[in-house]
Amino acid sequence: MGDCCQSCMARVPYATLIATLMCLLGVGIFCGTMYRGASLTVIMVDQVFHLRLIWIETIRMIFIIIGGTMATLGFMILFVGFLATGATRYKVYRAWGTRVGGRISCAVLMGLTYLLNFVWILILCFLVVVTFIYTMFWNMCSSVEQSLSCIDLTQFHFMFPSTTKQEDMKICETYEIKAFCKDGVENAEVMFILATLATLLVILSLVHYLMCLSANYAHIRDHEKFQELQEIQNLNELEYSATSKDRF
Repeated sequence: MGDCCQSCMARVPYATLIATLMCLLGVGIFCGTMYRGASLTVIMVDQVFHLRLIWIETIRMIFIIIGGTMATLGFMILFVGFLATGATRYKVYRAWGTRVGGRISCAVLMGLTYLLNFVWILILCFLVVVTFIYTMFWNMCSSVEQSLSCIDLTQFHFMFPSTTKQEDMKICETYEIKAFCKDGVENAEVMFILATLATLLVILSLVHYLMCLSANYAHIRDHEKFQELQEIQNLNELEYSATSKDRF
């Protein structure tokens, strides 16, 4: 029983498993917080500025697609990790065709992971900008609560449609200030901060994936060399045994 458990544990790719858990956790938090943050932003813009952000629905669908894509990639890399770990590697990659297929799959997954790493770095840069803007909004809300004045967003005119008037970019009514600060900015700021931290976790997991895939590629390549040496040794033994029989 103990030997069986030890054999099963030796077949588990712990590094890839940890990277998969990090990836799923990061993507889950990212999708949840970004979906919530986008919803709060839509409600806030509708109540305060009376603007309809139709394109937000497309972004929500993109979040769902990102979550599904990253989960699929994570499980694919985990599957390759299981095939290239322990005694499973010697059973699966025994033939030449399977070894070539294993190396190609590792190379393709490394390329996809490398590209996705750049995509998530761009997402991180975008979230840093969004979080910085919401932090400025939060500071403006704090100063308004002390001075009891209007919130002037005319310096952010580039974020509004070109047809928006300057007086519409000023928030003076009490209920609008509450909808903008308490219900919108304050809650959405927390969501975007969590999304930024989750993005960092996803990037770290992708770097971890690259290291694991590189190691798996090396294991399969070394196993191929080992198989070739073993085949040469078997041929030499057959030739030696045949020569010995001829002598007698």
